[in-house]
Amino acid sequence: METVSHSPGGRKGQGGLWGDAGRPPCSSLFDHKHKRVTMDDVSLLQLAAEIGEALKSHQHLLTLAESCTGGLASATVTGIPGSSAWFDSGYVVYSNRSKQDMLGVSERTILTYGAVSEETAREMALGALRSGRATIAASITGIAGPDGGTPGKPVGTVCFAWASHGGKPLSRTRVFNGDRHAIREQSVREALTNLLTLL
Repeated sequence: METVSHSPGGRKGQGGLWGDAGRPPCSSLFDHKHKRVTMDDVSLLQLAAEIGEALKSHQHLLTLAESCTGGLASATVTGIPGSSAWFDSGYVVYSNRSKQDMLGVSERTILTYGAVSEETAREMALGALRSGRATIAASITGIAGPDGGTPGKPVGTVCFAWASHGGKPLSRTRVFNGDRHAIREQSVREALTNLLTLL
């Protein structure tokens, strides 16, 4: 299941918002001090580096608002040396109350549509933009499991939004497979890949 709304009519990128490229296979590169570094880790860092270059070239500052990923997207982009030139802030808003208190998400939005909804994701992105110096934002809210799923929103359901000053936010819902780690990793990849297509 996947839905897309509020398209800005921007350019299309393979594997991006309009692409069907799947998650690349995970294969290990090496072990270092008991931490296994995978191809997924490396490609995420490569993606973050590309985003950094694009943000700098367009003179954008990025902010991220994360729920189910718990700061993983922010950790990925700050894994790039010099990211302070293009990354402004990251918000981990795990509870419903923190979404309201830190980002101004409406209680009515959460009660009507749920914390895992494109409506909430859009308000998260817009709230992050209002809260700092950033000019572009991405948000992630979902159900990483293993519990918390419902028939209408199974485990793996993740909603995303991207917003910038002067434009309508774009949002999307995906349903990922895998365990909690895999869902969170795929969510970060989705948020960053589609951010890159919009720059």
